[in-house]
Amino acid sequence: MKRKNQLKKTITLLCLMLMLVWSAAGCGNTAAVASQPAVPDESAEAAVTPDLDLGAEETQPAEESQAAEEAPPAVDTAADAEEISVNDIGAVAIGQAENADAGTGCTVFISKDVMPAGLDVRGGGPASRESELLDPLAAASGVHAIVLSGGSAYGLGAADGVMKYLEEKNIGYDTGVAKVPLVAQSDLFDLSVGDGSVRPDADMGYEAARIAMESPNYKDGNYGAGCGATVGKIAGMDTCMKAGIGSYAIRIGDLKIGAVVAVNALGDIYDWNTGKKIAGLLTEDGKGFRDTLAYMAMDTAVKDNKFTGNTTLGVVMTNAAFSKSQLCKIAGMTHDGYARSIRPVHTTADGDSIYAVSVGNVEADQDLVGSLSAMVMSEAIKRAVYSADSAYGFKAAKDLKN
Repeated sequence: MKRKNQLKKTITLLCLMLMLVWSAAGCGNTAAVASQPAVPDESAEAAVTPDLDLGAEETQPAEESQAAEEAPPAVDTAADAEEISVNDIGAVAIGQAENADAGTGCTVFISKDVMPAGLDVRGGGPASRESELLDPLAAASGVHAIVLSGGSAYGLGAADGVMKYLEEKNIGYDTGVAKVPLVAQSDLFDLSVGDGSVRPDADMGYEAARIAMESPNYKDGNYGAGCGATVGKIAGMDTCMKAGIGSYAIRIGDLKIGAVVAVNALGDIYDWNTGKKIAGLLTEDGKGFRDTLAYMAMDTAVKDNKFTGNTTLGVVMTNAAFSKSQLCKIAGMTHDGYARSIRPVHTTADGDSIYAVSVGNVEADQDLVGSLSAMVMSEAIKRAVYSADSAYGFKAAKDLKN
């Protein structure tokens, strides 16, 4: 009994000592704690705040867009890089033909000799011809011509005209019976622009091929495959913008790399240098931008048809010597240029494709060329937007300057 009483006294004494220590440290001063203002937990707030604001009502005033600049600034690609014309890459000639009234056209790349070529298709809705020739397992080492065209699948007949012209010039793969020109083609959807009943055909392809060989006429803007190109179409044609075809090329020592791209994307277009939106989905009053991804996020239900009037088509050219399999890899790396400039990109409603061709014998590192090609493609996309003129009732980036 005495031991129990002694134990109780000991416990009581220890409790009193702990209370004295607690009080001396100020930890028990609940009144002082209650009087201090609450401090928000910034780490907890950051954990629940998303990095991407998908508020569809947020708009970017068009007048704040970099589209206010008609001429893009010079690009600092590398210390020794020099901008050159896309027509000066090597043994490839470019010709364009279009029907401006109908809003469609084609752009043809021709080499008198077979040019090693690769292809990488990332979009879910391509329209193409002879693309299997560029499979690394196929026997052909390359092609004689590449056609980028409007008209969707209807426009694939443009290659017939290119083949006819090349046959007349005795250019093609010698089968022993006849020389068969190897012509690959990819098309974009522009049937909702101008007159959709008019599409590139064999006559237009023949004319573009003739021009390429006799008097190359490539230029950026509403020409060739870019004649009917538009962007920002997730909400339909009433709030999209006019785009076009664009190019950019550089030289570093003996190495040359250039890109041509017809920009006809579902998504919005951004300046790859600054991240600023320069074209895309407009507000209903046409005075500012909406975000395509935010618009899509307003309704997460499955969409059977996302307005499939899209597809961005590009060709990257280099005077470096590469095989078909290497060029397929370079084409894949060049798609990074699409991803830096177009959002969203590579959707099921796009047929996004990039060809890579070798038109020289300069020795260069494959990874360097692939990385630079992505940058060159991004700049070509930007120039396709800056060079486009308003047409068919669609505003161009130039119109947003005021």
